[in-house]
Amino acid sequence: MIPNQQPSLLLVDGMALLFRAYYATASSGYIRRTKAGIPTNAIYGFLRYMWDAIDKFQPTHVACCWDMGSKTFRTEQFASYKGNRPEAPDDLIPQFSLVRDVTECLGIPNLGVVGYEADDCIGTLARRYSDHMNVMILSGDHDLLQLVSDSTSVIIMKKGHGNYMHYTPETLYAEKGLTPRQVIDVKGLMGDTSDNYPGVRGIGEKTALKLIQEYESVEGILENLESLAKGVRTKIEADLEMLHLSRALAEIHCEVPMECELDLCLLNVDHERALTKLEELEMKSLGHLFGVAVVS
Repeated sequence: MIPNQQPSLLLVDGMALLFRAYYATASSGYIRRTKAGIPTNAIYGFLRYMWDAIDKFQPTHVACCWDMGSKTFRTEQFASYKGNRPEAPDDLIPQFSLVRDVTECLGIPNLGVVGYEADDCIGTLARRYSDHMNVMILSGDHDLLQLVSDSTSVIIMKKGHGNYMHYTPETLYAEKGLTPRQVIDVKGLMGDTSDNYPGVRGIGEKTALKLIQEYESVEGILENLESLAKGVRTKIEADLEMLHLSRALAEIHCEVPMECELDLCLLNVDHERALTKLEELEMKSLGHLFGVAVVS
């Protein structure tokens, strides 16, 4: 830690970075592998993405959150939740556990709780620690914008390496005209094709944004149904139950029963251990990112 540096915590959305890293290279047809044939392209890209953000935003503490299987409390609420997603590519599957070995060797804890998504763990930790330190969330998932607050910012990875949009309450409102809480209401109305819940059929993003900006919340809309255009009112009345369910699915759960001692998140790379793991995966060239001296 730099002397007198204010403490800050970077929460990394592990799956978002890993999938992004995999497809960034797999799309070209080239999969990086060890001499033994173990695919490592996603791990290689993940480390570059994560460390670029660490270098740019200079957190004192880092933790990485992961999904722990496809079944969560949301699939109990709505069986089709995320049911449209294809199986992970064969070359990515062995990298799920390997990448966690690597982050652990860098001294970065891997966190996840069965029955919850990584987003829920991130939300829980952000709420827990943002009262006494600056919290930053690194992801490519705009759903996390609902967690933005005066002491929690969301760093969305944009196209191009090292290109970010850093969301605070001010930048979120300037770009989207929404408060963090309203992000949930918009998703409740428009649904989410990626997560496979429908919202109100026939209402897309443009209409959802307009309604929330005008009436402030789903409750505000429902209190003013008579003021809506007949077509919009009819759609909402026909899908009222799904509107409430979709909003519940969209909301990040910030009370996950999980343990995470802040001291364990202090960024302090064990250079020898890190270099051993990088050599094992034949990516010693990344050593310079972590301040590891690489001897040829």
